[in-house]
Amino acid sequence: MQILYCNIGNPHSLGQQPVTFFREVLSLCDHPALLDKSETHALYSSDAIERAWQILEKIPGRATGAYSHSQGVKGLRDEIAAGIAARDGFHASGDNIFLTDGASPAVHMMMQLLIRSEKDGILCPLPQYPLYSASIALHGGSFVPYFLDEETGWGLEVDELKKQVDEARSKGITVRALVVINPGNPTGQVLAEENQKKIVEFCKNEGLVLLADEVYQENIYVEDKQFHSFKKIARSMGYTDDDLPLVSFQSVSKGYYGECGKRGGYMEVTGFNADVREQIYKVASVNLCSNISGQILSSLIMNPPKVGDESYESFMVERDGIISSLARRAKALEEAFNSLEGITCNKAEGAMYLFPRLHLPQKAIGAAQAAGAAPDAYYALRLLQATGIVVVPGSGFGQAPGTYHFRCTILPQEDKIPAIISRFKEFHEKFMDEFRDVSRDEAPTGATIESGGD
Repeated sequence: MQILYCNIGNPHSLGQQPVTFFREVLSLCDHPALLDKSETHALYSSDAIERAWQILEKIPGRATGAYSHSQGVKGLRDEIAAGIAARDGFHASGDNIFLTDGASPAVHMMMQLLIRSEKDGILCPLPQYPLYSASIALHGGSFVPYFLDEETGWGLEVDELKKQVDEARSKGITVRALVVINPGNPTGQVLAEENQKKIVEFCKNEGLVLLADEVYQENIYVEDKQFHSFKKIARSMGYTDDDLPLVSFQSVSKGYYGECGKRGGYMEVTGFNADVREQIYKVASVNLCSNISGQILSSLIMNPPKVGDESYESFMVERDGIISSLARRAKALEEAFNSLEGITCNKAEGAMYLFPRLHLPQKAIGAAQAAGAAPDAYYALRLLQATGIVVVPGSGFGQAPGTYHFRCTILPQEDKIPAIISRFKEFHEKFMDEFRDVSRDEAPTGATIESGGD
C-alpha cells in the first residue's frame, strides 16, 4: 500500500519543485568559482548571476561556510528590511532583524526571554501549532489558551481574549504575550484587517507583547482576503515602537517556496527598549549564528525578481503556478470533506491545511475509549491502516471540549488528490456504517438512525 502523506507541511518531500531563481543564486553563492566561468552565463540567468555577486559582496570573506554576525549577515538583514518596507509601506531596519534556522528557534528565543517562572503566561490559540505549547512548557511558563470560533470560520474574538486574560490573572498568572498565527495553522483562516486592529488595540491596552506568526503570508487562496502584517496594521493605526512590543516570525519553509530543509527564517523585533534588545542579542549569540544558506534564502524570498529582471516572467509563472495549484487542491479537498456524512469543514482561506470536524457516532467514540485512544486519533489510525493516508488527529493541536478534528495538508501533488479523495471517501463511508448508532427499540431491522452526538 502506498503511504500518502497529508500530515506535515513539507512541500518538497511531496514533489513540489524549488523555485529556479532562488536555487540558481544559492548554487552560485555556495560555489563562487562558477561566477568566473564563461559557460555560467549560458546556464544561469543574468539577474541570478548579478544577485549572487551582490550577496557575496555582503558576506565577509565571500564565504558561505564561515560564521556570520550572531544576528545574521548585516547586508542580508538590510535586504530583508527593504523587502518588509516594500510589503508594508512603513520603514523597517536591518538592526531589528534576527536571522534564525527557520522560525522555530526564534519562537524558542522569545519564550526563553519572556518566561521567568510558571507564573508567567502566554496566550495561545486553540487549535494551535504545538510548537508554542511545547516551547512554553520547555521554558517553564503557563499556557493560557484562547479558543478560535469554528462557527465563524475560526474567528479570533477579542472578548474571548479578554475572558482568558482575566481568568489567568485571577489565578495569579501574569500574562506576558499574545500569540497570533495568521494565516492559521492548523485552521487555515486569514484574519480580516478590522479584526487585526482590534487585536493590536487589545495588546496595547493590556500591555502584552504581540507575537505574530506570519510564516504563511504568501499562502492566500481567496479573493476577498489578503495578508496584512501586524506591524503594518499597528503603524497604520499610528502606533510606533514606543507603543507596542511586536515580534513577527517568517520562514523559508512555507509560502510558495517550501524550502523546509534549508532552515532559514527570521524575526523582526520592534518596540523593545535597549536593555531588552541586548538580552535578545545575548540569547542569539549563544547559537553563534544561523546557517548562511538559510540567511541568503531569507533575503531572496523577501526580494524576489522584479519587473524588468530577466527571471521575472519565469519566476512569476512558477510562483503563481504553485499558489493556484494549492488553491485548487484546497478547494477539492474541502468540497470532498463537506460532501460526506459526519464531516464539516471550513474553507481553507490560506496556509497549507484543512481542519475538518468529525461528528462521530457514539459507538465510534466508545470503541476509541475501549482502545485507550482519543476518538480522532482512533479515526486517524483506522484511516491510515485502511488507506495509507496519514493525517494528524485534532487532539494534537487542542480543540474545544467534545469536538473532534483532524488536520490534512493540501500538499500532495495535484494529480494525487483524486486518489486521496477516493480512498478517503470509501474508508469514511465504511467507518460510519460500521459504527452507526441504531436504537433497537425504535428502528426496524436494517434501518439506521444518525447520531446527533459529536
